[in-house]
Amino acid sequence: MSGLVELRSIDVVPDEERHGTAFSQFTLWLGANLQITAVVTGALAVVFGGDVVWSVIGLLLGNLLGGAVMALHSAQGPRLGLPQMIQSRAQFGVRGAVVPLLLVIVMYVGFFASGSVLAGQAVGELTHTNDTTGIVVFAAVTAVTATVGYRVIHALGRVASTICALAFVYLGIRLLDRADVTALLHDAHFSLPMFLLAMSLSASWQLAFGPYVADYSRYLPRTTSTKATFWWTLSGSALGSQWSMTFGVLVAATAGEKFLAGQVGYVVALGGTGLVASFFYFVIALGKLTINVLNTYGGFMSLVTSVSGFRGQRQLSRAGRATYIALIMVAGTAVALLGKDTFLSSFKDFLLFLLTFFTPWSAINLVDYYLISKERYDIPALSDPHGRYGAWRWDALGIYAVGLLAQLPFLATGFYTGPLVDPLGGADISWIVGLAVPALLYRLLAPRYAALPPGDTKRGVVPSAEDLSAP
Repeated sequence: MSGLVELRSIDVVPDEERHGTAFSQFTLWLGANLQITAVVTGALAVVFGGDVVWSVIGLLLGNLLGGAVMALHSAQGPRLGLPQMIQSRAQFGVRGAVVPLLLVIVMYVGFFASGSVLAGQAVGELTHTNDTTGIVVFAAVTAVTATVGYRVIHALGRVASTICALAFVYLGIRLLDRADVTALLHDAHFSLPMFLLAMSLSASWQLAFGPYVADYSRYLPRTTSTKATFWWTLSGSALGSQWSMTFGVLVAATAGEKFLAGQVGYVVALGGTGLVASFFYFVIALGKLTINVLNTYGGFMSLVTSVSGFRGQRQLSRAGRATYIALIMVAGTAVALLGKDTFLSSFKDFLLFLLTFFTPWSAINLVDYYLISKERYDIPALSDPHGRYGAWRWDALGIYAVGLLAQLPFLATGFYTGPLVDPLGGADISWIVGLAVPALLYRLLAPRYAALPPGDTKRGVVPSAEDLSAP
């Protein structure tokens, strides 16, 4: 057991501890996306007025575009050997990175809560108790798994990707037996606002993985191909999410109010009764466990990164690790218990609202890493507020703020609608603006640091892909 428990947190993973292949990213992200919350996300495209055909197409485009951004973050992991959000110190400063980090922690708590609501229903049925007990039990199992760490997380992804894929094949067959697919396919009426809503739902789903995706690729050998990491991550995440979301579209289009009244209960009933139903409750809980462990682990990493930026801490004890994870679990469970009765009505707005904050961060991070720093960072300086990257990078924080504000006129949520939404027919294109504006501004205005020497890992300089492939 001691060999399974992860010792590292925000510190660099040494080359001698690296292991695995890029294919591990495919199984992890496939398993993480074959789950009930992704089904609900796809269903929302129809619930809010879209048709089957254009909803599926819009979801596919969003999964591919958002997934490509997410996979570019994943490719940073093997090269740097660091958790995703600590890299933000190179853009925002050692302490300035706390600004996007605090928003990331809110995201993890929100996703933990939304996942716990649905998983709690399944666990409650399996244990013959109730939703509240199911949420608490599920949260405790999630926290224990996240505490063990990286190896168990990937093992869980391998198991979940196989079991959940088989379950979704069976559920898909059962659904198609009930549905009039021909009628659904002929009911195609293109609506730009609904099409863009579908794109935004799936793009936000993918982009929300960006702040922690490299956490699960950072143990890969430094020589792992950037292209392999990118494509295996993208293919696993896009395939899993599109599969689940398409299923959700078909369920919402055929079941209507029955699905809205109880998402977990309807999906399980579709599978069967008795022992078969118990199996599908288990599948739902397993799928949610996979993604909620990622949310808990990512929240723990972000919380440690935030605190360490001010304390100068580079390593964490096992007790400290358990404490941080418990904080994430308690916060997420509390939100789940408070919001379990209004889940579906608030989930869409939560997703789109999150998208507003993370598209500018993704744009700045990727432009800095790939175009300005050329995949090289001064690792020791990421922990030194007096070093190369400073304590606060006000230029980057200003660009981030501009990226947030630029989206507001185009944003459409239940609690706020921007002035340019109506002229666009109700379409929400804020996420496109949130990627383009800060990317361009950061490329033009961010200061250029002196070029880092290539390949000198003893001094903490991370080699680029070109350095590693050179003879």
